[in-house]
Amino acid sequence: MARIGYARVSTIDQDLDTQLARLKAEGCGVIRSEKASGGSREGRAELMTIIEFLRPGDELIVTRLDRLGRDTRDVLNIVHECDQRQAFVTVLDPHVTTRGETGRIVMTVLGMVAQLERRFIKERQREGIEKAKAEGVYRGGKRRIDRNQLTELAAKGHGPAAIAKAMGCSRMHVYRVLAGERSAQGVDS
Repeated sequence: MARIGYARVSTIDQDLDTQLARLKAEGCGVIRSEKASGGSREGRAELMTIIEFLRPGDELIVTRLDRLGRDTRDVLNIVHECDQRQAFVTVLDPHVTTRGETGRIVMTVLGMVAQLERRFIKERQREGIEKAKAEGVYRGGKRRIDRNQLTELAAKGHGPAAIAKAMGCSRMHVYRVLAGERSAQGVDS
């Protein structure tokens, strides 16, 4: 029975150290981490790797449920997939595990709260952008990666997975940037 930790932050400029230290202190022999949005499972290869390799009796551990996901359906699907592999999911804060029915119910409620929180965050962000636009100070979001470097790697024949790894972003982000470049150049995809 392995204790496998999973840590996630949403953007490349956020820090994973606190989660990693907590998972290590909990006795996780294997810890996988990634920097990707929790809004969906798309582009979260490390999580998929963990689920794929879970064995009966293994335990997937996260520091908070929103690290697993911010969409209730995704969280419940992840829990279900772990169940199918006869593995458990444990959240450290607040401590909840799928080893019993009560934990499953609490996890469902926490998943709903995480999804609601994500909606509130997006709503506040949208209101802030609208206000900044009205005041004439909005200049768009800060670019987190060098798009020129990304397109150069693609032009040299590197695949999306290799580019994502080199750039510290998700494959989905690579696809979006490349699609944007093609449409800006007037090339049909």
